[in-house]
Amino acid sequence: MAISNLRLKAYGKINLGLDVVRRRENGYHEVRMIMQTVGIYDTIDIFRIAEPQIRVETNLFYLPNDSNNLVYKAARLLMDEFHLEEGVFIRLQKFIPVAAGMAGGSSDAAAVLFGINKMFHLGLSLQELMERGVKIGADVPYCLMRGTALAEGIGEKLTKLPPVPQCQILIAKPPISVSTKYVYENLHANELKPEDHPDIDGMIDAIYRQDLHGITARFGNVLEKVTIPEYPVIGEIKDMMTKMGAIGTLMSGSGPTVFGLFENPGLAAEAYEEMRYGKGTSLAKQVYLTSFFQQKGNKNMI
Repeated sequence: MAISNLRLKAYGKINLGLDVVRRRENGYHEVRMIMQTVGIYDTIDIFRIAEPQIRVETNLFYLPNDSNNLVYKAARLLMDEFHLEEGVFIRLQKFIPVAAGMAGGSSDAAAVLFGINKMFHLGLSLQELMERGVKIGADVPYCLMRGTALAEGIGEKLTKLPPVPQCQILIAKPPISVSTKYVYENLHANELKPEDHPDIDGMIDAIYRQDLHGITARFGNVLEKVTIPEYPVIGEIKDMMTKMGAIGTLMSGSGPTVFGLFENPGLAAEAYEEMRYGKGTSLAKQVYLTSFFQQKGNKNMI
């Protein structure tokens, strides 16, 4: 039976830990990261059209609607490989902060790969989609897998981990954009001291033990050493969340998004109100209160 349209959810992620192991000769950095999906998501509607073309529409005027958009690249990758004679119209509604270290673009691309595969009955497994996704971006395979995972290599080597304990997550993005390329180029991995590296193995152990405080005690992101001196507001948001009761705070990815974990729902709600409407409004442009999203099969894409 032909599928004429699909609505998909593309979930954002945060990094509970991010370590850079070394820089390869080709310029790429090898990393060890604990990736975690959160409840913020973009919505993507895919419509089958008769014309053999890809049309993209977004709710943000500054996003490209051509081959510079990752959703376009994802659709093109599968349509070219399988010589599809029909086309698609993709409507993207962005809610995940843009250029924020939350893999919004990669997650959108992952959802489109999943959607095209389902709509045109291509028969690709999740693993086969992940192998194709890395051609678009290093985070795309994880965004297809989702949940809690250890990412290694350039981020494409994934090991599934148990779900972390549920808690409240306050996410705040200051009104700045950070260049991932700039951050990595200015991180001198060979100059990092042993204490600069987060305890990724210890965090994995804490996840298996379901020890939330053990997890937050090992929060660490080596990219903060570059981003926070350049953008002190990131450190200010972390400090504010800690004062408001977060048991752990961290910058996600290369920034500038900051998240704080709360055990107490009441404190989390108060912190959200303060960040969104109180003194925190001078620091953060976008503020969300959410929770961890745990993968329960690809049905959660729809």
